[in-house]
Amino acid sequence: MNRTGIVIVTYNSQEVIDHCLDSCEGLPVVVVDNASTDNTCELVRRRPAVQLISNAANRGFGAAANQGVNVLDTDFILLLNPDIELQTSIAPLIDACSRDGVGIAGGRLVDARGDDQTGFTLRRFPTPAALAFEVLGINRLLPWNPVNRRYRCLDVSLNQPAEADQPPGAMLMFRRDLWQRLGGFDTHFHPIWFEDVDFAKRAKDLGLKIQYVPEVIANHQGGHSIATLDESCRTVYWYASLLRYASKHFRPYAYRGVSAAVVLGSMFRAVVEVVRWRSVKPVQIYAKVVQLAGASLISGHIRDVEDSFVQAGREV
Repeated sequence: MNRTGIVIVTYNSQEVIDHCLDSCEGLPVVVVDNASTDNTCELVRRRPAVQLISNAANRGFGAAANQGVNVLDTDFILLLNPDIELQTSIAPLIDACSRDGVGIAGGRLVDARGDDQTGFTLRRFPTPAALAFEVLGINRLLPWNPVNRRYRCLDVSLNQPAEADQPPGAMLMFRRDLWQRLGGFDTHFHPIWFEDVDFAKRAKDLGLKIQYVPEVIANHQGGHSIATLDESCRTVYWYASLLRYASKHFRPYAYRGVSAAVVLGSMFRAVVEVVRWRSVKPVQIYAKVVQLAGASLISGHIRDVEDSFVQAGREV
């Protein structure tokens, strides 16, 4: 029996899935497709050794990942984005996850030129200040500010193995028994964003270690499936998931602080994007975000506005 299986969640991934699957040859692979409208499923079906789960509707990344893990009978799971191409053996990830007290391991992500994806390959858990700086645009305007440097691990050498906080879900290995203890990925992060951060945070809260293993390298295109979502939905879903994470892991006063930052940052972004795109659509998009973050600020918890966030993404 293979000790390691691979789960790949796809959504309109026909341009990248073949390269990803080629790089996974020799390992059991489950592809869970979230109702793609392109030829993704057809391309996967051409590979008899790959198991395909084709969902009739987009169940979201977390739910699809859970489906894939459920059908694999392996000790370790490697979760990959479809725009990943493995360049090395994954054996060092398996070795890292096999150590006592370790539950998760991640490798090194590089772009098409072979340059490190600094700021994405490795991050620390977001603090209230980090998320506030993010939504206010401070991290983009002043990327070398100390809050952003710490959050995006800009003070860490990606050449050295280290204990980590949150390797990205684009290439994430974890133990099956950890996944079972955590009850899988939280499907409330729908359809995407922050479910991998939440998974790692809950693992760390159990006292388990997370390892960064730079010997394992993969090319990562980045943002492939996200780009197929409508821009208005992407915006609303990202803020919804950010607020859900803050609600789940921050104290109420800190959560309200992040909600207030979302309100202020959204108003600023709306003005900037109206000028940039010469369209009033950003006002419609960010008005929804302001409305919902404002309700979240008053209520002090994302549960009161969760359904509204999802509906807002569909209506804008």
